Amino acid sequence: MANAENPLKQLEHFGQAVWLDYIRRHLLTSAEFRRILDEDGLKGMTSNPTIFEKAIAGSTDYDDQLKQLAPSNKSIDEIYEALSMQDIRAAADAFRPLYDRTGGIHGYISYEVSPTLANDTDGTIAAARRYWDALARPNVMIKVPSTPAGLPAIEQLISEGRNVNVTLMFSMKHYDDVAEAFIRGLERRLKAGKSIDKVWSVASVFVSRMETLIDRKLEDKLKARPNEALAALMGKSAVANTRLIYQRYKEIFKGDRFKDVLAKGGRPQWPLWASTGTKNHAYSDIKYVEDLVGPDTVNTMPPETMNAFRDHGKARASLEEGVAEARDIVKRLAAVGIDLNAAGEELQLEGVQSFAKSFEDLGAVIKGRRAAIVDGAQDKQSIAATGYEAQLDAAYKDLDKNDFPARLWKKDATLWSKNPKEQEVIKNGLAFLTVPETMAERVKDLASFADEVRGAGFRDVVLLGMGGSSQSAELFAATFPSASRYPKLHVLDSTVPDSIHALDRNIDITRTLFVVASKTGETVETLSHCNAFFERVKAKSSNPAGSHFVAITDPGTRLAALAKENKFRRVFLNPASIVGCYSVLSYFGLVPAALIGMDVATLVDRALRMTHSSAGCVRVDQNLGVSLGAALGALKKAGRDKLTFIISPPISAFGLWVEQLIAESTGKNGIGIVPVCDEPLTDPKSYGKDRAFVYLKLSNGADAAQDAAFAAIKKANIPTVLIAVSDKIDLGEEFMR
Repeated sequence: MANAENPLKQLEHFGQAVWLDYIRRHLLTSAEFRRILDEDGLKGMTSNPTIFEKAIAGSTDYDDQLKQLAPSNKSIDEIYEALSMQDIRAAADAFRPLYDRTGGIHGYISYEVSPTLANDTDGTIAAARRYWDALARPNVMIKVPSTPAGLPAIEQLISEGRNVNVTLMFSMKHYDDVAEAFIRGLERRLKAGKSIDKVWSVASVFVSRMETLIDRKLEDKLKARPNEALAALMGKSAVANTRLIYQRYKEIFKGDRFKDVLAKGGRPQWPLWASTGTKNHAYSDIKYVEDLVGPDTVNTMPPETMNAFRDHGKARASLEEGVAEARDIVKRLAAVGIDLNAAGEELQLEGVQSFAKSFEDLGAVIKGRRAAIVDGAQDKQSIAATGYEAQLDAAYKDLDKNDFPARLWKKDATLWSKNPKEQEVIKNGLAFLTVPETMAERVKDLASFADEVRGAGFRDVVLLGMGGSSQSAELFAATFPSASRYPKLHVLDSTVPDSIHALDRNIDITRTLFVVASKTGETVETLSHCNAFFERVKAKSSNPAGSHFVAITDPGTRLAALAKENKFRRVFLNPASIVGCYSVLSYFGLVPAALIGMDVATLVDRALRMTHSSAGCVRVDQNLGVSLGAALGALKKAGRDKLTFIISPPISAFGLWVEQLIAESTGKNGIGIVPVCDEPLTDPKSYGKDRAFVYLKLSNGADAAQDAAFAAIKKANIPTVLIAVSDKIDLGEEFMR
């Protein structure tokens, strides 16, 4: 796409800078990074412990440095700083020409003070000073939270001439406090006779998280009392809040309060819109970019939001639109008992806890990676294709030449077809790529709902669904026993009377929750089951029948309407583009998983790790997902079109799921791969030249007979893939792989 046509590039014409909310080592040295610097007009980057945790856990980018650091006596924190600061310095150096060319207006990279110091002013100041001195780049910003303890630290650091990116801001109160701390810091510096023209700060207002919380509060009120005026406020809070904060920015920094500082070389503290990836798939995926464009602002976007806005965004001066309406929305929210400043305090506390948890997870990841390197652990994915090395190498080179990984993540359907109708189908089908990112924001709500169901005394959960709507639940039911005091999961995907009677005998219908799952909301068998059980519950339960039912479906379906009419306990609306087996990490899979007490947060986190292992900036031979697909495709072309699975017994149910995925998804146009699961293993001489084998080996559930059979197959030079699965919950990685 030419620069003149690129919506991301066009944002700079409206005075807005695009920053990337992502960092990893491989990206910084990639052609993709050079492209987004140029074609997208990238003006900066941000990092945080969560981003680093995913990058280190989900890639091999840091292994060489870890090998050097592993034998040392450095603490986990020291190792983290060594790994992360190397990336920050590299990013700062990459942006330095832009910083110099624009006189310090653009070209910044941010590095975060440990979230564990969020309530420690002196600790924050000491850490920020140390980071600033160690990084030694004028275009670095130190990230400090806008907590009560953070505010004096911000003022002090600004007075010392250190750039600050103020984080975890949600409300107007946060904004006022931060702007005041910044100005006081500059005033103190001026009073000390020091220059202020090279000191800068941004105020990071988190957008989508506000929407998520306010929508949840509105939903709770709507459950108690349906009301059209309340419903009309859904999805309106974040943009309204942000637009009013921008108006306050203009009042403060273009008014008398800042006039003297401005005259002496001070720069206004730009608002930065953070958390701009859309968390609710019912809203536009570019909502928090398209509706928040204006001068003297930064929008820091995750890669998927950049890709989406580049693809279908329209740049316009939108921040100044609907200001009166925004004020009205805030008043209407207050009238129903929702105060945005109070919500901001709630979100800030939650944010501090969440980032601290990420920092803790990061430490565990580094500790694990260091131990694995010291112990000489095997690769998590090993492909052996004796006699086919040239074909695999050619496939990898061809995909690299065509920039396949980066184009995959941009959902570029031209990789597969030139037919416009087929391209639309393919593009929609690739929506599964970003589902883990979306669902990561929903796992807390799912866990809360599961606790609600458990607290209501349900002993059984029955999922009513057919095909792709039920396969995920079947896998989870077979692989993960219900956690203590959580209900048992049953799946009914049959109309055979014996199956229904058998289920009936195993449940107490008055203590059973029915999950009705249908993408189209029209599945005859599922709706028939729903109607039959609804009538039986109504006849036997002392509670309203709807309280025993949950629906999972696409927006606007017959099932969604039926659920609303019958006052189901909950309706989960799934992204319409997610189909079949690809729905495992969406509501179709995660709702039943949460209801039996599974750790859905970790499951989704593992899926996110695989997205990093398969990111668009990673060349094919190191890209776990793409290299596996390329290898299987090359082997298929060479006649090896029967893909046989060997799977450790505790996770064997994965076989039926992946068999359906491969058969259905590659079985188009007569060129598919034939998956083979649950086949008894035999002498390698019995297999023809049409076979390839994949062994999913669970570390603590390995089978000696499987090990021996796989070793014999590999020794016979039959192409093999060995995938090491550390724990059952790591199936999250395998779903994405």
